[in-house]
Amino acid sequence: MNRKILFAPLALFAILVVVFATQLTRNADGDDPTKLESVLVGKTVPEFKLEDLFQENKTYDQSLFQGQPLLLNVWATWCPTCYAEHQFLNKLSEQGVKIVGLNYKDDREKAKKWLRDLGNPYQVVLFDGSGMFGLDLGVYGAPETFLIDANGHIQYRHVGDVNVENWNETLLPLYNKLEGQKTPLQPIPMERAQ
Repeated sequence: MNRKILFAPLALFAILVVVFATQLTRNADGDDPTKLESVLVGKTVPEFKLEDLFQENKTYDQSLFQGQPLLLNVWATWCPTCYAEHQFLNKLSEQGVKIVGLNYKDDREKAKKWLRDLGNPYQVVLFDGSGMFGLDLGVYGAPETFLIDANGHIQYRHVGDVNVENWNETLLPLYNKLEGQKTPLQPIPMERAQ
């Protein structure tokens, strides 16, 4: 009886090691942690009504995402990776990429100062101080970026910063495909992204 009691924790430990090793092996086989599945891919952006970051009396709803493809970038001033990503978003905006910002669980005044100091790549900045819209989107944290088509359907979800590599390799081809017959955007050279 005593041997069974002694081996039970060891057996449990061995089972946990197998489970964890299986998960690690999946990531080692090429699974990209920035490609989290989203139940919203292929579906319309959830209904919302949020204030503009700069104009509290101005509100937006899901009709904001109608008319042309765009990126919805979830960011916050408390997020160091968002800071690292910001310069590249400015370059995308200069190239003509439409980006809507979702300021997530943040302080409004700090967010306004951030954009005044670092530049504003966003055509519109939604203020989600409570984080409820982010919750509806399934956001785990910032930054996250959603590629949304002209009909307001989420086509792709990227977790982590948007940078020259994942833009050129993944997001740009998808964005160009959604743009259709328009002149496709060209990849951003590595040296310009610095």
